[in-house]
Amino acid sequence: MNKEQLMVHLKRSGYLKSPEVIAAFEKTPREKFIPEGLSHMAHEDTPIPIGYYQTISAPHMYAIMLELAEIKKGEKVLEVGTGSGYGAALISKLVGQKTYVDSIEIIPELAEVAKQNLAHSKIKNVKVIVGNGNLGLAAEAPFDKIIVTAGAPEIPKELVRQLKEGGKIVIPVGTPAFQELLVGVKRNGKIEYTTHGEVIFVPLVKKE
Repeated sequence: MNKEQLMVHLKRSGYLKSPEVIAAFEKTPREKFIPEGLSHMAHEDTPIPIGYYQTISAPHMYAIMLELAEIKKGEKVLEVGTGSGYGAALISKLVGQKTYVDSIEIIPELAEVAKQNLAHSKIKNVKVIVGNGNLGLAAEAPFDKIIVTAGAPEIPKELVRQLKEGGKIVIPVGTPAFQELLVGVKRNGKIEYTTHGEVIFVPLVKKE
């Protein structure tokens, strides 16, 4: 598929719905976030390995998560699991150029790759931080939205703490073999969540 065919597929399949998310996909060059030898797969709707036992998720999965997150311009967003930087790039279009996206990556080498990919894509409103995503980013909290791109056995307590009252978290929860995509809204300090289907993500790394 080329990019135009991918966009048609994502719209017809019902993954892309809102004008804002559609525009973010149109403006973000996925090929800039794929390893060179696999760039011919950039517009296939499939996960792609990016090294260090990690993958860039299929485009439809990013579409699902971002549609569920309902990110508005100017909102403070934390992404857990930068990977190659594609998710952060999409989010950067949704929050607007004047707002920074914070993105945490536990693998230093991958964080460096993401920074280079974002720079090559001329995206300047993303801060990539090397750190443990389970611990969030307390220095920048609270967040309106938190997007987690790795599977966790439960919603990490620190992420709940760092979410604004009324804020929303999108996260795959379960075992490595079976996960459900949850959308949680913080009410009175607790998360009320809804489930949105079975998914498979790489595990959220726990090392300190």
